Amino acid sequence: MAGDGDILVRRGVVIPAAELEETASRSSGPGGQHVNKSNTRVTLRWRLRETDALDPVARRRVEQRLGARVTRAGELIVHAQTHRSRERNRALARERLAELVRDALRTRAPRIATRAGAGVRARGHEAKRRRSAQKRARRPVRRDEDA
Repeated sequence: MAGDGDILVRRGVVIPAAELEETASRSSGPGGQHVNKSNTRVTLRWRLRETDALDPVARRRVEQRLGARVTRAGELIVHAQTHRSRERNRALARERLAELVRDALRTRAPRIATRAGAGVRARGHEAKRRRSAQKRARRPVRRDEDA
């Protein structure tokens, strides 16, 4: 059950608010004087290697799939600075974190090898026969002296 400030990733996976470190800093981009004096950019840090929200198998899967985004210290960092409001950036950062973890936890269905159908094989053989005949027609004519 997700408490106040916890992030619901999917059923059975909740990132506790106590495991998140949130900081605000100056944002870049348009906004005039407002952007020069307001800390609206939100950075969320989640200590992935120390979390109790994931079992060891899920933690390993998330760390492998998000390897480039995980720091050497084992933290997953998400930034949000799209909006001019800190609250909207905070909500966006939390949603991005949930989406990243949700995608990393998703298991892909294994690919099942299939054979080409009889029609496909027949068309391939026919095309090969036509190409062979075409190339044979390009060869110089051989005359047998014995005949």
